[in-house]
Amino acid sequence: MTADSANQPSHPRWWLRLLILAIVAALSFLLITAIQVVHTASLQEVHSADVIVVFGAAEYSGRPSPVLRARLDHALDLFHRGVAPVVITTGGAAADPRFSEGGVGRDYLMRHGVPERSLIAETQGRDTAESAVRVSVIMHANGLHSCLAVSDAYHVFRIRKLLQHEGI
Repeated sequence: MTADSANQPSHPRWWLRLLILAIVAALSFLLITAIQVVHTASLQEVHSADVIVVFGAAEYSGRPSPVLRARLDHALDLFHRGVAPVVITTGGAAADPRFSEGGVGRDYLMRHGVPERSLIAETQGRDTAESAVRVSVIMHANGLHSCLAVSDAYHVFRIRKLLQHEGI
């Protein structure tokens, strides 16, 4: 053993540098993503669109949860302000197959004055990504090109990316 080899650490320094670089890159990615999410959540973009899309949340035996009700009330306000002539509600069934988030949302909006002809319920989506795909199919089939998504503020960034991926 030489004097030089006795003073060298057992792990080469390049591994440590690579590890630090990987950690810095991962943290930078997370920070940039978090900034984008917070920025998107802070925007309350209201513009005319072909359709308002209400992304589902829990329903309880045919009644919207407080979160879903808040989304539906926001969509109801947008509809009555003339932002869009059509509302799509999304979300499949959970434990009770008699009710779906999309169906419960549609029924709630009808009870609050939205005409049935202005409502489309997407009732098969099991999650946000699947609902975005189904909304895209519905919109393309009905000649609808632009939408205003209604969901929780932190959720809008992801929804925007999913819909853009689907060409909306």
